[in-house]
Amino acid sequence: MTDPGRHVFETLDSRTVYDGAIVALRVDRVSMPGGETAEREVVEHHGAVAVVAVDTEDRLVLIHQYRHPVGRRLWEIPAGLLDVPDEAPHVAAARELAEETGLGADRWSVLVDVMLSPGFTDEAVRIFLAEELHDVDRADPEHEEADLDIDRIPVADAVSMALRGEIANATAVAGIMALAGARSSVASLRPADAPWEGRPSRFGTRKAGR
Repeated sequence: MTDPGRHVFETLDSRTVYDGAIVALRVDRVSMPGGETAEREVVEHHGAVAVVAVDTEDRLVLIHQYRHPVGRRLWEIPAGLLDVPDEAPHVAAARELAEETGLGADRWSVLVDVMLSPGFTDEAVRIFLAEELHDVDRADPEHEEADLDIDRIPVADAVSMALRGEIANATAVAGIMALAGARSSVASLRPADAPWEGRPSRFGTRKAGR
């Protein structure tokens, strides 16, 4: 018999099955309770940042973007990969907000951290709250971003859209609901440069070692 909650899941060996531009797939052999082992497929990812940007009229900045894996456009919040070496997450978030929407913000906070599907991937996203918005210069977008439709939706309407399933992107839903929760909570938001224990690092280290 084992003592639940105390087993050490040691990785006994690991092999890389695929190493691509934005993800890698490895297979780990892991020690299981009772002395057995099992293989676990792990998708490594850069990690990402996203931005819940709210203007002075309490409207949320949303983008309508084509996503090829699902074959349709989704309502999302501005977001992007942490694929620039040594770039701090809050700096990446400001960069992505500017690149996708042409906006900057004077006030930033960490809203929520999300591990998107820890059953098979280390992908995680830090979602920021950006307030006191203003226009900034924006480079000409490329690829899917050249087709972005940008809109501003009242926060209350965005919450309703998520509950009706009209906003289904996991990061967007998490950010919108975290904003609603934060407004009804006495807890304080973390500063923009707060430590992030769950930030993925293995894929970035893999790329740096090439």
